[in-house]
Amino acid sequence: MPANRSKLFRRGIAALAALPLLTLAACGYGSDSKNDDTAKIAAGAKKIDGLDSVKIGYFGNLTHATALVGNQKGFFQKELGATEAKYQIFNAGPSEIEALNSGSIDIGWIGPSPAINGYTKSDGKSLRIIGGSASGGVKLVVDPKKIKSLKDVKGKKIATPQLGNTQDVAFLNWAASQGWKVDAQSGKGDVSVVRTDNKVTPDAFKSGSVDGAWVPEPTASKLVAEGGKVLLDESALWPGKKFVITNIIVRQAFLKEHPKAVEAVLKASVEATKWINANPDQAKAVANKQLAADSGKALPAKVLDPAWKSIQFTDDPLAATLHTEAQHAVKAGLLENPKLDGIYDLTLLNKVLKAEGERTVGDAGLGVK
Repeated sequence: MPANRSKLFRRGIAALAALPLLTLAACGYGSDSKNDDTAKIAAGAKKIDGLDSVKIGYFGNLTHATALVGNQKGFFQKELGATEAKYQIFNAGPSEIEALNSGSIDIGWIGPSPAINGYTKSDGKSLRIIGGSASGGVKLVVDPKKIKSLKDVKGKKIATPQLGNTQDVAFLNWAASQGWKVDAQSGKGDVSVVRTDNKVTPDAFKSGSVDGAWVPEPTASKLVAEGGKVLLDESALWPGKKFVITNIIVRQAFLKEHPKAVEAVLKASVEATKWINANPDQAKAVANKQLAADSGKALPAKVLDPAWKSIQFTDDPLAATLHTEAQHAVKAGLLENPKLDGIYDLTLLNKVLKAEGERTVGDAGLGVK
């Protein structure tokens, strides 16, 4: 690898590693989620693989609604029997990967870029993607007084959640497709990329310190509620309007040692996905209830309703799109050409899907051999 590209890669990884590990509460790597409405451990239930608990991580985002619903409806606890389902809530990918690597969580819902980074930085030893969860739910929202068309984005300040995160990579790739040059590390160039935590972005937008944002739901709909306009839905850039936004990952050691527990969590996830798609309005309310339990605040209807409509819930990890997203990170200079062979192990997911009479899913040639 040329010296300048090697230096850029190392600088990019160092920057990612140095990012603050943001959590909803100072409670280990993430906040604990306690839900009195969740199904209790059934009388006479037995532990799976002799485990006292399975530790599950997810974000307080609607794009993680499979986990939100699985928690609130008690799907995970039901399938785990007398093994307790414990939860930790995150709002930054690096912190969830660190928690996974340390054993603070066993299984997690996470975006594609953190999964790719976690896998490649560990030389393929830290995690496996074992299922899909959601597609879509990402939009470019702008101040319509400042930006009236896509070409007007040039020269403006656009927020993304974090250097090297899934939306940051997507925006940098889109900007490059417009012929604009942006330094990925500094965010400076024909467009100014302002890395801003999703919790802060609505205030930054309202104050005028950013002119728009490329963000996931529900942040995108919060900006619209503040007077923003959706200029572009990222799904329009993908074949079939589908691209992975949330995966399910597991520690490789946990997968090897406790496959029955992993299968139980995947069974619960498939059940949650099926229930969400069969009961969209009820599922929206259930997910919002869990968001309120996790963060102390539910989403208002003017934010919840449009956000929910833009997300598709699926067990398919949409593996081909993850590979494409990895190539976008390479083009942006944030990642060396990654070796993703073996990042997927969909064996247990396909076992569950087949038993449920559902179609099995593929790994785009990136599965365990």
